[in-house]
Amino acid sequence: MRIIRRGSRGADVQDVQQRLIAFGLHVGTEDLSGRYGESTEDAVRSFQQRRSIPADGVVGPETWEQLVEAGYELGDRTLYLRYPYLRGDDVRGLQAKLNALGFDAWRQDGIFGEHVDSAVREFQRNTGREEDGIVGPETVEALERLRPDPKAPSRALVREAESLRSTSGLAGTVIAVDAGHGGEDAGAVGPGGLRESEATLALAEALAEELRSRGARPRVLRTRDDNPSAADRAKTANAIGAALCVSVHLNEGDAVASGTTCSYFGTEATHSPAGLRLAEFLQEEVVAVTGLEDCRTNPTGIALLRETRMPAVQVEPLFITNEHEEKMLGQPGFAHNLAVAIAKAVQRFLETAQD
Repeated sequence: MRIIRRGSRGADVQDVQQRLIAFGLHVGTEDLSGRYGESTEDAVRSFQQRRSIPADGVVGPETWEQLVEAGYELGDRTLYLRYPYLRGDDVRGLQAKLNALGFDAWRQDGIFGEHVDSAVREFQRNTGREEDGIVGPETVEALERLRPDPKAPSRALVREAESLRSTSGLAGTVIAVDAGHGGEDAGAVGPGGLRESEATLALAEALAEELRSRGARPRVLRTRDDNPSAADRAKTANAIGAALCVSVHLNEGDAVASGTTCSYFGTEATHSPAGLRLAEFLQEEVVAVTGLEDCRTNPTGIALLRETRMPAVQVEPLFITNEHEEKMLGQPGFAHNLAVAIAKAVQRFLETAQD
């Protein structure tokens, strides 16, 4: 799809506008002819904020996918396990009900994967229905009739914590290390011309080296010349059985924007407690190394953190668009010191997971 932003026109803009209106957001009449104007941009930002994705007012692949998913409610279509996985707010609703009833449908990520299929079959078996994994009108009606408590604790979050207890600390643990952007996608570019994709790969490789020196088994999720999609990066992290995933990006803003931040999976409906704890450890250690403003940890529903099946974080140690902070990336020892800080945080996290 093309990137849709302020000034765009066409049928695809009208499609976006209709989806925003269906979501309950306002689009001004001056924009409804297929013009991406101020009111459309404001509505997109509001939608992005409510979906816990970066609120840049631009409709790229991730925002478009979220707009499509938001159009489904439980019962609108038949749900079942297929490849690629079905995604949508109807799946989120299904997961919420199953989890509230004590059936482990994973965290509410809106993805109908193997965990959801298993939970559906267990529900059907326990309620005397055919165990086919198909969520049609009868299964939806049975779920609605039981009126599950939406505040009931999710077994998925308990299982996330329990899975970490099987690790033996950092030694021998598989860690997925992601370097943001790549290939033709440069990411943000600093005032001195440094490309984010180049800087993140250098930092990721330094982190992998430090983790390896501590006995871990790191795997960098991209090479210099490729740019896998977020879904493909998450798929690789899942496939290698990583215990954790650390994604390295650099922030961007105006020339004076400054500071360090770290994100973990979280939406209005749910979040990863383990991801939050890992993000807090990382934030503490990285701020100590950079000496920059602590911009704190943030929940987000971006694809990489949403689709990984282990605690995952995205660390942004500085703003590449800030001239001073861009220069920090070129200072001798900076990449190594940052790698040590991140590795130390990962080690602390794994050690506390044993408690």
